[in-house]
Amino acid sequence: MNTIDLFISEEEMNKWLKPILTKDRVRGRKFFGEIIDFMDEDKIEEAKKDIVNSNKVLVYGFGASLLSHEGVLVFVDVPRWEIQMRYRKGMPNFNASNYDEDNLKKIKRGYFFEWPMANKLKKKVFRKMDYYFDNAIKNNINMISSTDYFKGLKIIANQPFRLVPFFDPGVWGGQWMKEEFNLEENNSNYAWSFDGVPEENSINLGFGKYVIETPVINLVLAYPLDLLGRFVYQRYGAEFPIRFDYLDTVKGQNLSLQVHPPVELIQREFGMAYTQSESYYLMQSFEGGVVYLGVKNDVDKKEMFDDLRKAQEGKIIFDAEKYVNVFPSKKHDHYLIPPGTIHCSGSNTVVLEISTTPNIFTFKLWDWGRLGLDGLPRPTHIDLGEEAINMDNNTDFVNKYLVNQSKIILDDGENLVEETGLTDDQHLVTTRIHVKKSLTLNNNEVVSMMNLVEGDSCVIKTDKIDYEIHYGETFIVPASVDLFTIESKEAVILMRAQVRK
Repeated sequence: MNTIDLFISEEEMNKWLKPILTKDRVRGRKFFGEIIDFMDEDKIEEAKKDIVNSNKVLVYGFGASLLSHEGVLVFVDVPRWEIQMRYRKGMPNFNASNYDEDNLKKIKRGYFFEWPMANKLKKKVFRKMDYYFDNAIKNNINMISSTDYFKGLKIIANQPFRLVPFFDPGVWGGQWMKEEFNLEENNSNYAWSFDGVPEENSINLGFGKYVIETPVINLVLAYPLDLLGRFVYQRYGAEFPIRFDYLDTVKGQNLSLQVHPPVELIQREFGMAYTQSESYYLMQSFEGGVVYLGVKNDVDKKEMFDDLRKAQEGKIIFDAEKYVNVFPSKKHDHYLIPPGTIHCSGSNTVVLEISTTPNIFTFKLWDWGRLGLDGLPRPTHIDLGEEAINMDNNTDFVNKYLVNQSKIILDDGENLVEETGLTDDQHLVTTRIHVKKSLTLNNNEVVSMMNLVEGDSCVIKTDKIDYEIHYGETFIVPASVDLFTIESKEAVILMRAQVRK
């Protein structure tokens, strides 16, 4: 019995989804309903009767767990990033025949509709499953009992760990990550590295010679208190609110000039609980490397947005430097980017982007007149950007509050810990940690996300494990790990982010 037969038709579902998906190519509005909203109740009741009257029956597909509590429940799972890769290869969305649709629109349908609905169902049935089926690699069967699966997650929730990274090309992408991390030659570039995005990434669980790859969100759902800590869990629920990723423009191009929405706008227009609030930490900056940040003093907003609209229509080339501050950047600079601040990194830089989790709410204002890798004009959102931008985040404000703001909180002669941000109205607090040989830190019952930004390697020591980290790697120290020690044979520097109490 295939559950797809129990859903309303594709045409009916598309009508329902019009207000959710909108006409925008990238963004919609978050869906707060449940899977049952799109199933035919009469068909469900008929299917339940057929199951009761059958000697043996296999029920498969999305929502199978809703039809019976008898028998064996197998939960088949795919990380979100792998789903996106399958979209690119022609896989349609759920209950859709959009095989050849624009990939950004497929992702939009997943992000705002399918994935919230699926996670809601997952929360209800997760602990009821008998077996966990890892489908991260298509047509590759890896299955484990739920008992062993949750034991594995429990271990991970109480020790430092890394996520399975993935790398993706982009129109502005660079060459640094390819060389630094020995990535596969793709005859293009690598623009992004998602090495610390729990919504997208997976983790590997080793069981003898077998490896189960599972979405990190499952760890968040299964053991939120161990992983996040009580304070973070009460504030955000079962969500991981911190995100680290790389932006590589070395031998590449500028990112698009962009802005992220304030909380009121993202709640009103998209149904999100909190907004994308971030910073740029410069891992590398080579000749000509710059960061664009904040409008210049006394810029006329109407004039600027009139020029942006003319540029979008192809009538002029937008003069970014007339309106936006440009800062020559160097390695280990830290630029804070509260919502409403226009920004982008220039070419020949490697940025460690430290951010709150929402990651699809970038309103592009100017993309330097280029096409995307798909040959289509990259979408801009000038009307939304005009509403989102904060013109008070100007030259004076940026220089005073957003560029290389650091405060020493520990200096013992060998080790140095600096608080580098973020601003008081941002959700995260970041620290730069200089370790000569050994330093013990306290999580204070709040999860940490960290990255080794200088030095070949270090070891994170807890009472359960010695965990080795190499240059450029992002890792998580769960809230349940109260004390941990950083040890190194050489001087190293790490960046750390926690939710601000």
